[in-house]
Amino acid sequence: MTEGNFVDYVKLHVTSGNGGKGSVHLHREKYITKGGPDGGDGGRGGHVILRANSNLWTLHHLKFSRHAKAEHGMHGSSSRSSGSDGQDKIIEVPLGTVVRDTETQEIFYELTENEQEIIVAKGGLGGRGNWHFKTSTNQTPRYAQPGIPGEEVNITLELKILADVGLVGFPNAGKSTLLSVITSAKPKIADYEFTTLKPNLGIVEYRDFQTFVIADIPGIIEGAAEGKGIGHRFLRHIERNSTLLFLVPADASDILDQYHILLDELKRYNPEMLDKQRFLAITKSDMLDNELKDEIDSEIKDALDVPYLFISSVAQQGLTELKDALWKMLN
Repeated sequence: MTEGNFVDYVKLHVTSGNGGKGSVHLHREKYITKGGPDGGDGGRGGHVILRANSNLWTLHHLKFSRHAKAEHGMHGSSSRSSGSDGQDKIIEVPLGTVVRDTETQEIFYELTENEQEIIVAKGGLGGRGNWHFKTSTNQTPRYAQPGIPGEEVNITLELKILADVGLVGFPNAGKSTLLSVITSAKPKIADYEFTTLKPNLGIVEYRDFQTFVIADIPGIIEGAAEGKGIGHRFLRHIERNSTLLFLVPADASDILDQYHILLDELKRYNPEMLDKQRFLAITKSDMLDNELKDEIDSEIKDALDVPYLFISSVAQQGLTELKDALWKMLN
């Protein structure tokens, strides 16, 4: 999936169908001049339905269709014939989609299971035909119910990626490089900050044809939870990951300090993030000699109660061990 095709935020105006009108009709045949009322009911207006589809990974297909409208119900007719229901409008979305009210930002629903369906705008009920209103004192009612109008709703769809592992790190920590090496994903890689502007997904092929999904999230900076930088727009994608892989480069001025800043940003955004499994990878470790590596190793061992590993994506060091460790945590 190219970065430009990844869309995780869409606003939609949805309109359900109006209910059809009930019919006002009196039964007439060749030898029946004064038959009773036989006006049929109107059909129900179509619903607007969101359906989760596990084959979708982005909201890109909705980027240029901001209006969704269901069909109106048909009107009733004679011989108590009911009008047909309006056709529902079904909008398919990826798993992990959150549905909000655009005006109030209140969360309506979250779709997390394949083929799960929710009605975001109910179709109007059809009106009842005049045969429903026949009484002993009014045997030829000449009125019927109109259909109930449909609903108009402004909704916002937000995608929270459903990946097994989320990469967490500062810009230029080597997240995209790692993703490109251990998966077949082709993220943009360059030697400047915020090369990655959209989340990238990759599938890691493990032993015996087993796989897991890893997500490269745009770099977080200090203050992201308050809206600084661009990383705050993507913090929600980390909420769904069961395991967080923290990446800190070996040439960082203080590896432990960077790890704690990242952890603090996640905590301020959502304290529940700290309940997830965590793993620390020291990237670009091919730049370290054995003496430096031993020194960093002893520092981390004394200060952190988190599993960690020295890796290098470019030199292909420690990647098999990393996949083994992540698989063990996921299972």
